[in-house]
Amino acid sequence: MLATGTESLLRQAREVGAEELGRFCARVSTLLQAEDWGPDALDALRRLFLIVAATKYSRRLEPTCVALLQTTLCSPRCPERLQLLCAAVLREMAPSDSLSLSCDHAQSSRQLGLVASVLLAQGDPQQVRTVGQCVIKVLESRQPEGPSLTYLLPVVSKVTSLAPDALPEEQTKALSKRLGDWLRYASVQQGAAHASGGFFSTPRARQPGPVTEVDGTVATDFFTVLSTGQRFTEDQRLNVQAFSMLRAWLLQGGPAHPGATDADDRSELEGSTVSVLSAASTASHLLPPAEWLREKALEYCQRLLEQSGRRALRKADSDLQKACLVEAVLVLDVLCRQDPSFLYRALPCVRALRTRLCGDPACVRALLPIAQFFLHHGEAAAVDADAVCQHLFSRVPSEHFHSAMLAFEFVQFCRDHLVLFSSNLDLLRTSFPNLFKFLAWSSPALTSEFVALLPVLVDAGTAVEMLHLLLDLPSLTAALDLQLRASQAASERPLWDISVRAPGCLEALRDPQAQGLFQHLLRAKASGTVERLTPLHQLLQPLASCARVLQCAQAVPTLLRAFFAAVTQFASGALASQLALLLLERSDSLFQVEGYEADVHRVLSSQFPALCKLHPPLVVERAKELLEFVGSLGGPRSTGHVLTSVVWAIGEYLSVSWDRRCSAEQISRFFEALEALLFEVTQSRPSAALPKCPPQVITVLMTTLTKLASRSQDLIPRVSLLLSKMRTLAQSPAVGPVRGEDDLGAVRTRATELLNLLKMPSVAQFVLTPSVEVSQPRYHRDCNTALPLALDMVSRLLEREAGLLPG
Repeated sequence: MLATGTESLLRQAREVGAEELGRFCARVSTLLQAEDWGPDALDALRRLFLIVAATKYSRRLEPTCVALLQTTLCSPRCPERLQLLCAAVLREMAPSDSLSLSCDHAQSSRQLGLVASVLLAQGDPQQVRTVGQCVIKVLESRQPEGPSLTYLLPVVSKVTSLAPDALPEEQTKALSKRLGDWLRYASVQQGAAHASGGFFSTPRARQPGPVTEVDGTVATDFFTVLSTGQRFTEDQRLNVQAFSMLRAWLLQGGPAHPGATDADDRSELEGSTVSVLSAASTASHLLPPAEWLREKALEYCQRLLEQSGRRALRKADSDLQKACLVEAVLVLDVLCRQDPSFLYRALPCVRALRTRLCGDPACVRALLPIAQFFLHHGEAAAVDADAVCQHLFSRVPSEHFHSAMLAFEFVQFCRDHLVLFSSNLDLLRTSFPNLFKFLAWSSPALTSEFVALLPVLVDAGTAVEMLHLLLDLPSLTAALDLQLRASQAASERPLWDISVRAPGCLEALRDPQAQGLFQHLLRAKASGTVERLTPLHQLLQPLASCARVLQCAQAVPTLLRAFFAAVTQFASGALASQLALLLLERSDSLFQVEGYEADVHRVLSSQFPALCKLHPPLVVERAKELLEFVGSLGGPRSTGHVLTSVVWAIGEYLSVSWDRRCSAEQISRFFEALEALLFEVTQSRPSAALPKCPPQVITVLMTTLTKLASRSQDLIPRVSLLLSKMRTLAQSPAVGPVRGEDDLGAVRTRATELLNLLKMPSVAQFVLTPSVEVSQPRYHRDCNTALPLALDMVSRLLEREAGLLPG
C-alpha cells in the first residue's frame, strides 16, 4: 500500500493542468538550455517525470522542451543521472511524433542503451529492427578495450521480445555463441579495487581474490549469479545479464531454428570479456552456436542447483538462491523441450531437488516449476506427474494461502497448464476448495484470474458444492484469519488484524462442537457433501468487519456471475432445478458482512429466472419448495430482489404451455399464496423495522396474479376485485407502504392496464400467456408476421371506452 506522502504527490501530479505544465516545461527548458545540470535540474526532471507518469493518458510537452531533453540525453558531458531521467520522461511520452533520436547520436554504450530504450518504447516495428541491428553491430565488436556491453544486453532482450525475427540468422548465431561463453567462462577472480594512490599502496594489496560461494567458501567451479565477492569484473556482470535473459532468448531468439547447424562456426575469444576459453574441449568448440548455448545453459543450471543447497550467510543471498532455483528449473524445462536428449542429464538433479524441497517450506515457490517440468516430461521420464501435482494441490494452498506472490504464481500455473491438465481435470476440479483459499485471502488481486479459471473448475459434479463455497467465501476468509491467529506468533500476523480482537472466536475454534464445521469450511478437497454453516457464521461474526473479509465480500458478486455463466453452458434440467432451490435456501443464510447480502441478492435475483429459462418445468417440479418460500416471506423479507424474481418466474413458467403437469389446483395454490403476500405487503405501514416496499414488488405481484387468473378463469373475479382495490389504494398516498407520486403512479398504471386486459379474457390469455412459438424473438422482429398488427389492434381496442367494447 502506498504511503500517505506518496499518494499526495501522485494526486498533485495528476491535478497539474496543461497551462501549469507549460510553465513548468519552460522552466525545465531554461535549465537544460543553459546546461545547468546541478541539483535544480535534477529536481525539476524528477518532478516532470512524476507529472507525465502519474496519469494513464499521454501528456503533451512543449516541443522546445522535448528537443532539449533529447539533446541532453545525447550530450557527452551530461551527468548520468540526468540522462536517465531524460530517457524516462521521453519513454513515458511514447508514442511521440516529435522524436528525432537515432542510435547514431549515442557516443557510448551507456548512451546507446538509453537511446535504444526510448526508441523501442515507440512501438514502431521498423524502429525495433533498426535498433536491433545497431546494438548487434556493437556487440560484434572484438576490440579489447571496446565499449562496455552490460548496457546493451537488456536492449537485445527487449528487441527479441518485441520482434523475434528482427535479428538475421547469422547475428543470432553469433550472439548465441557469445551468450554461451559469458555463461560458462566468466572470470573466477574478483574485480580489482580502485587504486587509492596513497604512499603505502602496493601491488600486492590491490591483487583481487577469488570469488566465494554463498556459504563463504572459496569457489572451486565456474562463476554464476550465486557467486559472491566484493567487486565484479565486466565479464561477471555479463554472466549475470546473460542468465537473466537466457530463458527468453531460448524461447524467442537464438535456438529458434535448432535444426540449423553450421559446421564452420567455431568458438573464439570475444575480446577482453571472455576468458579461460582454452579450457573448453575440442568437441564443445565444434558445436553449432544454438547447441553450444544449450550445452552451457545446462551446465550453468546444474551448477545453480548445486549452489542452492549451500547454507547462505546472508538473507539476501538466501532469497537469491530461491529465485535462482525457480529460474534454473524453468530453463531446464525449456532445454528439455527443445532437445529431448537433455532430459536424461537434467532428470537426476531435478528429482533430487524435488526430494530436498518437499520438506522445506521456505522454497515452496520452486515446487511450481518442478511440477511444470514433470507435467511436460513425466511420461518420457517415467515419473508420475499426477502424484507430483497431487502433493502440490493438497498441501501448498492450505499451508501458504497467505503468501500473495505464491498465490498469484499458483493460479497462473493452473491457467497456463490447462492443456496438460486436460487428461486429468479431476485433480484440478476436486482441489477447488484449496484453491479458493488463495482467492479468499487475496481476492482483489485474484478475482480476474479466477473468473477465467472458473469455467474449467466447475462441472456437474462440483457445481452445487462450489456455489455453496462461493457464497461462504467471506466466512472462509474469516476462518483463515482465525487459523493464522491460532498458529502464528504475534509478530507474524498481518497488521490489519491488530484492530480486531476476537478471543471468543479463538475459543470457538477449539470447541469440539464447532470443529467439524471449521474442518468442513477449511477442507482441502471437494467432499461432495454440504453443511449448514449458520452456527459458524455466528461464531465468526466478530471478524466480519476485517478489511480482508470486506474485500472478499465485494468480489463474490463478480465470481457468482462468472460461475453461472459457466454453469448454464452445460447444466441439465436436474442440475438447474437443484441450483435454483439452492438459491432460495441460501438467500437468507449468508455471512452478515456490510452490504454483502444486498449485493448477492442482486446477482441471485438475476440468475433464478435464467435457471428457469434453462429448464422451464422447474417451477412445476419445485412447486412445494416455491410455495414454502413464498409463504415464509413477509415483513422486511418481502421487499427483496430475490422475491421479485421468484414471483416473476412463477407467473412466467407456471403454465401448461411449459409443463403439461401443471394443473388448475396448482395454479390456485400459488394464487392464494401470492394473494396473501400482496395483502400483507399493502397493509403494512413503513417503519424503522419495516422499510418502504418498492413498487416493483407490488407491480410484479399484481402481474403474476393476473397471469395465473388468465390461465384459470375462475380466478378472474378475485383478481379483478384485488386490482380495483390496488388502484384505489394507490390513489390514497396516506395509506399503504408505498410513498412518492412516481411510485403510486406506477402502481395505478399497472393496475389499470391489467384490469383493461382482463375485460377480454381470451385476449388476456393471448397476451399474458403466449405460446412458445409466438414468444420466440423472431416473431417480434419479423414485420411480415401478423403478431405486430394483432398487438397494435388490441392496444387500440383497450384504449376505447368500456361501453364500446364488443360483448
